[in-house]
Amino acid sequence: MSSILSGNSIAAVAALIGDPARANMLSALMGGQALTAGELAWHAGVGASTTSGHLAKLTEAGLLTLERQGRHRYYRLASADVAQAMEILMAVAVAGPKRHRPVGPKDEALRTARTCYDHLAGRLGTALPDSLCRHGHVALADGGGAVTARGQRFLAEFGLDLEHDRGKGRPLCRTCLDWSERRPHLAGRLGAGLLDRLLALGWLARNPDSRALAITPAGVQGFADRFDLAPERWTGG
Repeated sequence: MSSILSGNSIAAVAALIGDPARANMLSALMGGQALTAGELAWHAGVGASTTSGHLAKLTEAGLLTLERQGRHRYYRLASADVAQAMEILMAVAVAGPKRHRPVGPKDEALRTARTCYDHLAGRLGTALPDSLCRHGHVALADGGGAVTARGQRFLAEFGLDLEHDRGKGRPLCRTCLDWSERRPHLAGRLGAGLLDRLLALGWLARNPDSRALAITPAGVQGFADRFDLAPERWTGG
């Protein structure tokens, strides 16, 4: 009976995500920022009343969470687990039948560097753990990982406080399958902390209209100096 219930539960969540409008809403929230119902309606290409129904279902299922600020209402992904599930589904979709559509500048920007909920993804996102592993700062295996003593010193010097947010039970170091690179990028508190630090240093800059991230001139120099990552590591060159 438990397996039947489990199967029904999985099917119910899959059905919610399987609707194109709801899938577009969830994808729009993969940038980690909260959006209004109107903004999500635009991403989904549906009207306000239809959006309201979709958001109610997603919130009731625990896929979205609602935040209120005065008279304004914002929606965001309920957890990092929801974001990881979406990233994996994107990887499966990319691996499916090829669609004959030329790669545009927006696609290339997303493949280079983007947010995946609250951490870094894309070519740069997968190059970063490669560098950390290569220099003995992090050890990754089977979807998780550990920061070495050498890595703790390195990250502390870089400005990361690995003890921050420890009490909330989120894993320190885990991996997330990158949909465009088909390889893992860093998630967990380490992945989130690295993205916050890179934004604070001005090495990366957010795009208000996309979850693509711009790599600044300071970032180009910083990634080379601190992480031994030359531009060809994230340009595919």
